[in-house]
This record gives sequence, structure tokens and C-alpha cells, in this order.
Amino acid sequence: MGSAMSANLVRAGFEVIGFDVLAPRRAVLKRAGGKPARSLADVAARVEMAIVSLPSADALAAVAAVFAEKGRRGQIIIETSTLPIAVKENARSRLARRGVILLDCPLSGTGAQARTKDLAVYASGVRSACKRCIPVFEGFARTHYYLGAFGSGSKMKFIANLLVAIHNVSAAEAVVMGLKAGLDPALVVKVVGDGAGSSRMLQVRGPMMANNDYSDAGMKVAVWQKDMRIIGDFARELDCPTPLFALTSAIYNAAMASGYAEMDTASVCAVLEKWADTGRPGPGNKRKS
Repeated sequence: MGSAMSANLVRAGFEVIGFDVLAPRRAVLKRAGGKPARSLADVAARVEMAIVSLPSADALAAVAAVFAEKGRRGQIIIETSTLPIAVKENARSRLARRGVILLDCPLSGTGAQARTKDLAVYASGVRSACKRCIPVFEGFARTHYYLGAFGSGSKMKFIANLLVAIHNVSAAEAVVMGLKAGLDPALVVKVVGDGAGSSRMLQVRGPMMANNDYSDAGMKVAVWQKDMRIIGDFARELDCPTPLFALTSAIYNAAMASGYAEMDTASVCAVLEKWADTGRPGPGNKRKS
């Protein structure tokens, strides 16, 4: 996600200084026209705005610690990760003591969508700071929304991801039914995707399901499990029933157990195919003649 956003910002005319703990990712930034930094502290000392896309609460705590020491008053951090709101609130409070403004701006879209600027930004936090960020949002995203107080962006992202979880599995069900009925899965995705039964997940992940190839992971099953836990915890905090979402959890767990942890979440289709005994080989395998 970070590499895609930075490349689009370079193309939009921004000077992009970036850091990743993995050296190959810094090399990708350089090839895209950006400027790799020596360290996160180097980034904190040089930029007016920082965009962070992180895999865990510990990673955000580490970033906040560096900016709380090296950052400066009025600096803005656009936090795009999907993390518990309490984790982001802790980081926001710590950074505020330094005068650094943390915004809660999770993204709707996959890594593949990020490469084509097909992202939506759910911005929340200090309104004036979010307004300053609009040119940056437009540099890497298709659309953006200001949703109010800090944390509102994450709440909206949890709702969006609840639907992603359900729609991804429902798309897989449709493809598997097509296979069992003797239809070409690519034709199922094309025809159904052009009618009332379509969904964004059918459009984005349906082709992977039709091709039986989940190796180009826009969202890995292992990473998605983190998002599933966050959404489930959020729903429990609200005492809000989410029966369809809960049913999908078992299928994503089955994908993990089936060895698809590093594959795209569209691989739930392979799980349902096995249960349905479609006869199609597993992902990446070819039918023997």
C-alpha cells in the first residue's frame, strides 16, 4: 500500500521522502522517483506531512515514539492503518504533547487498487489539518471524505470492511455455484458483474477466483485476520449483532488452515470449491491430462 501511494504522489508532482524497515521497499521508492531516507527519524526531521501505513499497534507506537522526539509543532501525520481506535488515540495523545497532529485516515481499497489510485480516504480529526491534506489525498486516492472527530474514520472503515468480508465470501459462493453448474467462471464474473447481483468485491476479486490464482495478494489472508478481529471487537463493544460477518469468520479461518495465509483473501473461493468438490485443481495447480 505504501509503495503504491508514494509512487502516485511522485507522479502527482510531490517530493516524496520515505522509509521502510525493508531495504528492497526503499529501493522501489527510489526507482519510482522518491527519495529513500536513512531512518524514520530522518523522515520525521524533514517532512511537513507524513503518511503512515502500518501492520500493527506496535508499529504505530514505534512511529509515534520517533515523531514525539524528532517531530515539530504543526507537523501532520496521516495515519492510514486499520487498527483499534484506542491504539490510535494513545498515539495521538503522545504526539499532541510535541505539537504533532495525528489524523485518523484509514483507506478503503486493496493494494492493487492503490496502484491505480482507486482508494477512498476516510479522514477524521482536526478539520483544518484534514483540509490541508486534501491535495495529498487527491495525489493518491480517487475520493476522500471528512467524517468528523478523530476515530470517525476508523469507525467507517470497520463498517466498510464488514461488508468487504461478507461480499468477498458471497462472490466466492457465486463463482463456486457457477462451477458446479458447469458454467465458465470468467463468464459468471463478467455477466453477473454487469447486473444487479454485482458487488465491488466481485469486480475486484472475481477475476482471481475465475483464474484460480491468488498469488498477487492485494490483502493477504493472514493480515486480514487482524482486521476481522478488530471489527469483531468493535461490534461487541457496541452490542451490535453481526450474524453474516460472524459466519464468514469460519471460512477465513479455513483459508488459513488450508495453507492460504500468504494468498489473497479471494482464496476463500478455493475453500468453498473444496467443500463443493468442483473438481477444479487447487490454486496454482493444473488439471492432469
